This record gives sequence, structure tokens and C-alpha cells, in this order.
Amino acid sequence: MTLNAVFIHTNAQQMVGAIVARHSLRRTAVDPASFDVRILSREDFPVFESFEGRKFLRAGGWRVWRNDDLQSFTPLRFAPPETMGYQGRAVVIDPDIFAVGDIGALLGRDMGGKAVLARPRGGHNGRADYMATSVMLMDCAKLTHWNMAEQFEAMFGGELDYEDWIILANQPAGTVGPLEEHWNHFDRLTPETRLLHNTKRRTQPWKTGLPIDFTNRVPLIGKWLPNAGIRLPGRYKPHPDKRQENLFFAWLAECLDAGEITEADIRREMKANHVRHDALEKVRAAPSVDSVLSAVSGTAAAA
Repeated sequence: MTLNAVFIHTNAQQMVGAIVARHSLRRTAVDPASFDVRILSREDFPVFESFEGRKFLRAGGWRVWRNDDLQSFTPLRFAPPETMGYQGRAVVIDPDIFAVGDIGALLGRDMGGKAVLARPRGGHNGRADYMATSVMLMDCAKLTHWNMAEQFEAMFGGELDYEDWIILANQPAGTVGPLEEHWNHFDRLTPETRLLHNTKRRTQPWKTGLPIDFTNRVPLIGKWLPNAGIRLPGRYKPHPDKRQENLFFAWLAECLDAGEITEADIRREMKANHVRHDALEKVRAAPSVDSVLSAVSGTAAAA
């Protein structure tokens, strides 16, 4: 029997986030032995190197692919069904998404016959049909038409628009269903949150103070200029919710205690500017995971 799996797709810049995400998934699961957790790293897929510096279609215009971008891993969202041999169920999440609730409840839910479930985000980027695929629940047997490498290549040939691909706009009618917002909570930590997504890149808690290393979308001129994606000057800012920062470093402390990452690893990541330079100090000062989550639960009781 194929074991259901959760995939965390990432690159080197976000590997520490992926390790913390993996830890949180297992820690909060009622039955952690009932599913696998696998990290898919962009650097482990040679196909990405063949696209470096080439122009691809995005939102009707042309952009240049850069493997060193903070989010260069996004095509890997479409790799799990093939990786699973088109069997079983899979959840894919970004490396800045952390489990507060039991992921087993998502893996085991009734999908209503749909092939994919994702959170609707109508109006984002001007698209009424926008689906946030940073979290997807997939019935792999119904996604045999997904081949990440072939779809990736199609972007560079002008046959597939990245935006249509990433928001599932090119999927057969009736095969995509909605996922509740608490399974992909955008920078909101509430008693209802199941998956916490630190989606605002500029305030990701483990990057505060580092130089910006992501590309901003410039939609109005992107249709004519392939380099319309730009990197703005500046540095990452503190997250406005101190609880979310505390929670990340509390999880990272547990990863250190469990040997899932070492202090030497963190020092290397700090040197590479992948993790804020005071990360170890933040770990030592962090409260426990349980105390942070208890305080969040108390919010509902107080209300």
C-alpha cells in the first residue's frame, strides 16, 4: 500500500524553513507514522540548471528565470504525483508553512471527487480565478497529466504561462476544489489555524535584517520587458506578530535538541545569508512551543 506523503518543496535559501516545517508536521500529527514527510530541493533536480537565464512566459509577458531567486522551487509543486507513482494522496507545502494542527486530518478528508484542493484567493494579482497552490491536497491517481519537467519546459516555449500553471487555471473543469483558509493561513496565527504560512516574504521571521534576495513582480511593464522582475534594495523586516517569530525559533530549538539540525548547520546558513545572524541567540531566548500555542488557544477563550 502506498503511504500518503507531505512534500515540502524548497531550495538552499529556504532549507532551514523546510527542516522546521518537517519537524512541525510530525510534532503536531496525531499519527505521524501514517504518512511520509519528504523535502524536495531545487538543487536535487538537474532540469533547473538547463533553464537558468532563459526567458519564460509569465502573466502574458516574458521574464528571465533565475535559480538563485528565493522562490525558484515553485515548479516542484507539481512533482509529487509523479514522485508518488500516481498513487495515494499527497500534500505539498512551501518551506515557509508550519503545522499547528494535525496534517493527517487533511490527508484523510473527503475530496468530493476532486483531483486537487487549494485555497481560493480571488482578486489576487487581478485574477478572479486565483488559487493559492502553496498548499495543495492531491489525489495522485487523478493527476497523471502532471509532469513537472515537461510543463516547466513548456513555459520557455511560450506554450504554458507560469501564472496559469501556478494557479491551476489550466486544469480540466471541475477537477479543482476549495480548501478552507485555516489550511493555508497567511501570516495569521489563531485558534483555528492548522497550517501557518509566513507568506509575506519581507517579514519572514528567520530572515530579519538580511538583504532582500527575492524578485518583485512588475505587472504593467512585464509584457514587454523580460527583466521586469526586479530586486528592490533593502532588508527583511521583523514580523509584526511576535508570537509567530517566537514559534519559529521554538520549533528550531526543538530541531536542535532532536539532532535534526546542528549549530554548525545554522552558522553556515547565517554565513550564507539564508538565516538571520542572531538566529542562535533567538533560539536560546525562545519560549517553548507549547507555551506559544497555549497562549494562542487562550485567545479564543478570552474572546
